[in-house]
Amino acid sequence: MSKPRGKNVVFKILKLNEEEAADELDRLNQPPRPSVTVQTFRPNYSIISLSQVTEASLEIWRTLPAAIRQDPSLASFRQEHERLHGPDEDPLPNEDVSADDGDDSHSKEFITIKVTNPDSSVEDGKTTTVVAEQSEKNGQNMTTDGEGDDGHETTMGGHHEHGKLFGYIKIGTLLVVWLIFTGFLMSKHEKELTPRQLSVPEGAYRTYILPEPSLGPRIGINFKGAFLSDQHHNNTSTYMSVILQLLYLPSNNSNTSFLSEYDAKYTENITNVWLVPIPSSLDAIDQMDEMTRKHVFDIGPINHQKVTSGKAVVRMRLTTNLEADFPTKFTYDPTPMDTETGVIYAAIVLLGLYVLIIWEIVHRTFAAIIASTLAIGVLAAMNERPSMPKLISWIDVETLLLLFGMMILVAILSETGIFDYLAVYAYQVTNGKVWPLINCLCVFTAVMSSFLDNVTTVLLMTPVTIRLCEVMELNPVPVLMSMVIYSNVGGTLTPVGDPPNVIIASNSHIAKNGVNFATFTLHMAIPIFFVMITTYFQLRMKFKNINDLRFSEPQDVQEIRHEIAVWQRAAASLSSYSKDEDLVRETLLKKVNRLSRSLKKKLVTGSVPAESYKATLEEMKRKYPIRSKTLLVKSAITLAFVITFFFLHSAPDIQKLSLGWTALLGALLLLILADREDIESVISRVEWSTLLFFAALFILMEALSELGLIDWIGKQTENVILSVSEESRLAVAILIILWVSAFASAFVDNIPLTTMMVKIAIGLAENEALDLPLQPLVWALALGACLGGNGTLIGASANVVCAGVAEQHGYRFTFIEYFKVGFPVMVGSVIVSTIYLMFAHVVFTWH
Repeated sequence: MSKPRGKNVVFKILKLNEEEAADELDRLNQPPRPSVTVQTFRPNYSIISLSQVTEASLEIWRTLPAAIRQDPSLASFRQEHERLHGPDEDPLPNEDVSADDGDDSHSKEFITIKVTNPDSSVEDGKTTTVVAEQSEKNGQNMTTDGEGDDGHETTMGGHHEHGKLFGYIKIGTLLVVWLIFTGFLMSKHEKELTPRQLSVPEGAYRTYILPEPSLGPRIGINFKGAFLSDQHHNNTSTYMSVILQLLYLPSNNSNTSFLSEYDAKYTENITNVWLVPIPSSLDAIDQMDEMTRKHVFDIGPINHQKVTSGKAVVRMRLTTNLEADFPTKFTYDPTPMDTETGVIYAAIVLLGLYVLIIWEIVHRTFAAIIASTLAIGVLAAMNERPSMPKLISWIDVETLLLLFGMMILVAILSETGIFDYLAVYAYQVTNGKVWPLINCLCVFTAVMSSFLDNVTTVLLMTPVTIRLCEVMELNPVPVLMSMVIYSNVGGTLTPVGDPPNVIIASNSHIAKNGVNFATFTLHMAIPIFFVMITTYFQLRMKFKNINDLRFSEPQDVQEIRHEIAVWQRAAASLSSYSKDEDLVRETLLKKVNRLSRSLKKKLVTGSVPAESYKATLEEMKRKYPIRSKTLLVKSAITLAFVITFFFLHSAPDIQKLSLGWTALLGALLLLILADREDIESVISRVEWSTLLFFAALFILMEALSELGLIDWIGKQTENVILSVSEESRLAVAILIILWVSAFASAFVDNIPLTTMMVKIAIGLAENEALDLPLQPLVWALALGACLGGNGTLIGASANVVCAGVAEQHGYRFTFIEYFKVGFPVMVGSVIVSTIYLMFAHVVFTWH
């Protein structure tokens, strides 16, 4: 079909006269000069004809966010929906029922300009109608579209434009990394050690000939049973001793079945004795939890040569001084990992992850996946490739379940309009003043984080904060960073506020030493109070210029960038598996192209700044009402259930549900009460990239732990404490645990780090030679691990969740942006905590 020369061009603007319209059409180079007819109306139009809309494409359209679904460029989908279901039946999700209640503030005026060429040979009705749409709040922004959608202009919001050379280097480097871990994973089998049951008899010894020679002079011996940790050496006199011996074979027989006859003649001890502390009675053994003890023996290259040449075999000899038989499970590792080398590799992998994230070479989720896979490849290269069940066990499903459940709750709760309503209420309480408003948000977030976990709090507060910043024309990024910092500070107060505190308070040994909910909160309250004050002054100094809280570009330009990001995200969420998805996706991309051209025009020609927000409180209340009171009541019932059971989590005798199960059951309850048929629209708003980032991070940290990095940090900490004089050990122990845990938590996930540091703190307290109290070490660990999470963007779970939710709303902050704010606040907080701990427990010995 020939390209039509007559055109209908529709502009959505506040005012457009005939002369301005004619000038705009001249810009489109459409000779001869057209005659213009102007008509004002309220159309319901689209760039897609109704005949192209199918039921399958309608299903895809219903999954889009409300702001996109209600856009005029998708009006044909809405018309077809109303034709099939009626305007009042089958209501759509996120629908604002008060939008058409006669409020003229929501009215939109459009001007149609019909252009007719006198010599046009096209038939009537074959004109092309195109739409340029811009939000009213962007001011006067006239754009045209015509036929120019063939070339797709895209704006990559938030990403730096890299040169071709850098792009080639990035792809080449990532390909090399891919080849490295792919090669190792293809060439190495999963490591599977065969367990064997042994029983060491009373008053005798048990021997075991290792079934195969090791690949090197190092031999790994693993036991699992009722063992004590190494810190119990001074608290027990009962041990199991393990030693490796070389058993020489007779020259005329290599059969090992009769070697016991030649023990005295052919046996040689080749290693030192490994003493493993065990319980002193059978009753204690019955009550002990199962513990794994590992040790690597080095038999030396000469003895290893004798074994590989067939002259001798290695035999393990076990004895105990327990007045009973001692059962254990034993595994032999012929290829133990060299942890010294493993620590170096682990540090390189961790450094690579931070290079990818800090300089934004790739998305942080992809960076975590690359780093975790590389760490597994390194383990495979060192003959320690984990099995798939073991990899799955490394993922903290409890945390992922908590995040998933709360994301579902927030997605449905946002449809009620409660977040907009709370933003208006906060505006009313603070009289629209910027810093009182930020203080109100931060303090409220800190208090909520104290009694809920801070991840849940951030999920609830981030949409409110973003909406409030939009109302006040503030940049949400610095406000969100301040909010999440206060969330981590508030979460430090109680045992349920932050995951490290949960790990610390749930430890049975720490609980037996008098650390309960009340004691924990009491000892944390004083330092957290002073930390909140110093944090406030640090943030005020950082953002002392009020313009630092506002956008650097004109508001209308920023809003177009934001709108482009939202529409790009909606288009990217659709695949190209069917023509129905292609239809919706192409419609969204055309909208992106029109907005991109509008942005380009504003950047070239300059932009008239929109008026600052002058609306009265009454106008704001009318503009942002509660959209669905029925759904709000159902959501309130569900939140009451979830928050109540979160509180009861610290009382396991009352309810047995974990935080993850509570969040999931709450999400299921709200889905039942809401009676949702469009489950796809709810699921699509779950931050899957954030969940995948956490899963990859959990695997990465466990892999780094397997490589020995976490234990290396712990051993270095312990060695420094043991090296100082006795009278200074408590002060040094507090300082080392506080600052090491803080800096390590900023760069390493604080969950495995806290697990390791808890063992160190308990070991130091149980070491009779040191004579250190446990509670000051516990408080130092809690303050360091929780406050250290403010140091970097991936230092705490709440930081990552906040960044993910903000990105979903079109606002993105980088690692460096957060680091400039969060790291100085972290250092200030730890300094305040240091002063408090020194006075309270070193000077006044409060413990």
